[in-house]
Amino acid sequence: MSDDNAEGKAKGGAARAKALSPERRREIALQGVEAKRKRAAERDELGMLPAVTHGDVDHPLVIAGIEIPCFVLSDGRRVLHQRGVVDAIGMSRGSSGGTGGDRLAKFIGGDRITPFVDNHLREVTADPIKFRIGGNLAYGYEATVLADICDAVLAARKERKLQKQQEHIAEQCEILLRGFARVGIVALVDEATGYQYDRPRRELEDQLKKFLSESLRRWVRTFPSDYFKHLCRLRGVELRSDMRLPQYFGTLTNNLVYRRIAPGLLKRLKERRSERGSPGHKLNQWLSLEVGVPELLVHIGTVIAVMKQHTDYEKFERALEQVAPIFPETPGLFDDPKQWEPR
Repeated sequence: MSDDNAEGKAKGGAARAKALSPERRREIALQGVEAKRKRAAERDELGMLPAVTHGDVDHPLVIAGIEIPCFVLSDGRRVLHQRGVVDAIGMSRGSSGGTGGDRLAKFIGGDRITPFVDNHLREVTADPIKFRIGGNLAYGYEATVLADICDAVLAARKERKLQKQQEHIAEQCEILLRGFARVGIVALVDEATGYQYDRPRRELEDQLKKFLSESLRRWVRTFPSDYFKHLCRLRGVELRSDMRLPQYFGTLTNNLVYRRIAPGLLKRLKERRSERGSPGHKLNQWLSLEVGVPELLVHIGTVIAVMKQHTDYEKFERALEQVAPIFPETPGLFDDPKQWEPR
């Protein structure tokens, strides 16, 4: 666009504005103020809605090949995206390009389905959950609502209440229900969104039990002498046959060994010693012979092998971190559960 054209348009706009009556100019100004107020109110309302904490559109829930975007909200509710639910049951969203929520509500409230629908299902489909995905408004339903819809549709089909053009919806609902029968819908959403990694790890507790001995194993030398020989060398401590090891070697061993074998192991060993033993008992005396001791010996072998390659303690510790990193106290959101299993 040339400067002349731009200038011409500006002049034309000014001329049109000048031609307006004062009342019309005031009306336009008020409309602008009202539009700004409305946009501000919408932003405020959006900010008060629950936000997505887990899940994204690129990782949908998949049931029998049917993809449904799913999320966990900041208030803990598991929700399915409205558009995904409409698509999943094979219903058209209409020509307006919307989510299809109005069509779903009309279908659920229709004469053919309503005898098989309870008040709760009517209410939640008529008034879906509003939530935020980033800075955008979205609509959805709690995950269990999809199963309720499927139940109602199949009940209507059984009583021959569906129209011929609605039969494909019943077929989709049947496919979905068969998928639900294999695993609970809430568990499916948790898996797809990664929310399962924030739940208390029952599997981790079960895994740790395998490491622990129910009773104290009487002293059997578990740590080979090479471990303490190289630890003294790296720390610049003179090794003598009659010496008592420095007390801080216990802290070093916790970091070099127990914190790297399995997540939470050090804490559980200390708890077991406190509950059933005394402070004088060695932590390794509370390891199980079946799993705990073999895992300990394998790890100590790794530590000694890395020790032999270094003359500086800090360089040794950095090298050990590469092959056997310290586990955090609790799993994080993006941790792979397989990495929390014994090596």
